[in-house]
Amino acid sequence: MADPSSYRPRPGDIPDCPGVYRFRDEHRRVIYVGKAKSLRQRLANYFQDLANLHPRTRTMVTTAASVEWTVVSTEVEALQLEYSWIKEYDPRFNVKYRDDKSYPYLAVTMNEEFPRVQVMRGHKKKGVRYFGPYAHAWAIRDTVDLLLRVFPVRTCSAGVFRNAARTGRPCLLGYIGKCSAPCVGRVTPEDHRELAEEFSDFMAGRTGTYLRRLENRMTEAAEEMEYERAARLRDDIEALKKAMEKNAVVLTDATDADLVAVAEDELEAAVQIFHVRGGRVRGQRGWVTDKVEDVTTGALVEHALQQLYGEESGDAVPKEVLVPALPEPVEPVQEWLAGRRGANVSLRIPQRGDKKALMETVQRNAQQALVLHKTKRASDLTTRSRALEEIAEALDLDSAPLRIECYDISHLQGDDVVASMVVFEDGLQRKSEYRRFQIKGFAGQDDVRSMHEVISRRFRRYLAEKERTGEWAEDEQAGAGGEAALAENAPPLTGADVIDGALKDDDGRPRKFAYPPQLVVVDGGRPQVAAARRALDELGIDDIAVCGLAKRLEEVWVPGEDDPVVLPRTSEGLYLLQRVRDEAHRFAITYQRTRRAKRLRTGPLDDVPGLGETRKQALIKHFGSVKRLRAATVTQIQEVPGIGRKTAETIAAALARAAPAAPAVNTATGEIIEDEEPVTTGGSSGEPVTAGLPDERRGQET
Repeated sequence: MADPSSYRPRPGDIPDCPGVYRFRDEHRRVIYVGKAKSLRQRLANYFQDLANLHPRTRTMVTTAASVEWTVVSTEVEALQLEYSWIKEYDPRFNVKYRDDKSYPYLAVTMNEEFPRVQVMRGHKKKGVRYFGPYAHAWAIRDTVDLLLRVFPVRTCSAGVFRNAARTGRPCLLGYIGKCSAPCVGRVTPEDHRELAEEFSDFMAGRTGTYLRRLENRMTEAAEEMEYERAARLRDDIEALKKAMEKNAVVLTDATDADLVAVAEDELEAAVQIFHVRGGRVRGQRGWVTDKVEDVTTGALVEHALQQLYGEESGDAVPKEVLVPALPEPVEPVQEWLAGRRGANVSLRIPQRGDKKALMETVQRNAQQALVLHKTKRASDLTTRSRALEEIAEALDLDSAPLRIECYDISHLQGDDVVASMVVFEDGLQRKSEYRRFQIKGFAGQDDVRSMHEVISRRFRRYLAEKERTGEWAEDEQAGAGGEAALAENAPPLTGADVIDGALKDDDGRPRKFAYPPQLVVVDGGRPQVAAARRALDELGIDDIAVCGLAKRLEEVWVPGEDDPVVLPRTSEGLYLLQRVRDEAHRFAITYQRTRRAKRLRTGPLDDVPGLGETRKQALIKHFGSVKRLRAATVTQIQEVPGIGRKTAETIAAALARAAPAAPAVNTATGEIIEDEEPVTTGGSSGEPVTAGLPDERRGQET
């Protein structure tokens, strides 16, 4: 625990102007980002008597080891920079809203020659129009199914589209009239794009004009006694009205607005957002966050608006945003929203009428979401805390291991030897920090030696990061094999981070191996644990605990002990260690299989320099198989389009050097099939053929 006075800057060094500040921990990791109208006044609040600080703020300032700041011109610039840094650094003490699910959107890919309607999740792509978010993907599919009758836009994947274009036959939707079949040329690209535009306009809420147009066309068809066409138009109108009924009218003045409600207690807050377009609720989403800092409702709203509109622009930001409390001050936020939209945005609290009634509905949803979240998470938090405490007690650690790293080795009979590193923080997976390794120091099967190599490489990188950032004192030394490395004096950790008004930041970004764990877990028993401990000792690292979890009896081994630590089968600590170990095993074997499949898919033509995929396919298509290609002369190889004399000679030489693949065997009859040589040495799935061989000859994965 750090003393804030040890890194407190002198008041005269802090500028009295707008800016953004960052607190860093002892490893130079950014743990908090904030903005201020006056940096001097805001930072002074953190360096008062600790007893006067909010408990979570007190934890933050005692965890930090330095503070630095960047001066900007206006509060709007401060808001933008704060959002960018929170997104980049992912500080642990900032309010970060977690989506309780990955929300599906209805997307129209207007960036393609033939736009496609589909369900999309995740990050938004440029040139794609999005509608939603929806609570369920099936709700999108139901809506699309109704609208395709009127707007027969393409919905198939790129592979299906290409296959239909190649065969000249559309898919089933093309035959039943729910796709205009641009794949076979039934409509031109321009006509299909116009259909996609009409579909998008209808989804955007411009429904009245289109419905009136269809009704007029239906009346004209009836007057001309074209009753079949009139009946089809009537059915189209009914389909559109049915699709519209799925979104109830909540605001009669056809308002475009987003309503944001917040429900909170001392520890957590839940946010609910209703997206209203054309007076109808077009989407809904919800977030939950831990209140790791002392924030007001207005500040929670501000953080929600940053996350909601930080990546949006244009019409995605509505004309009106209704909130339960206004940020303080409200003008920079309103100006920032207007900049995102490109037009004025009204940010206000509804006072009366339909909008206030709808806000009360959104507020009830937020309250229910918070109650549900706390009900589901209460046992989870308690269980994780108990598991970490049990591990600390069993391994005699000074504190609970908040960061655990687990390593596993995977290979197939000594081939394609790889390793995995998985990270759990606070008992939860931290997938962004997973890493994988190829064993490079030797060839063959030796799990103990592999573990030593991986641990050495990982923590040598950690020491290099410490040295680079200047965390060591001059008298500290570390290095493998007795080699010493002295850190240069670190630059001052405080001061204005401004050069000629330009923003700069040369470190603090997440680095691959910058942060040490409190506990290293290896998949294995005493030999693997001893190898990991030896690797750390050789690097001079003595403040990281090591243990191993053996699969056979689920025993926990610690270095230097003749007997394992046996945790009860009902222990939450053992269950957490098993989860960590199993995740490391899954991650390692997935990587090992990927490498093996890639190797097995390699054929003799891959060794020919300068021979690309197009010419490889041309060769195989011309000769039919590698066996026939190997028997061909240089002159015959030259007959393939794109193959010159020199390339043909290189191909012939490479195939002459390559050993022929083993003959295929009919496992039912034992017959050797010598008809044709396969193009690759693997099966259709990239896996080696082992059926029919004795068990002891099959590859064993570890």
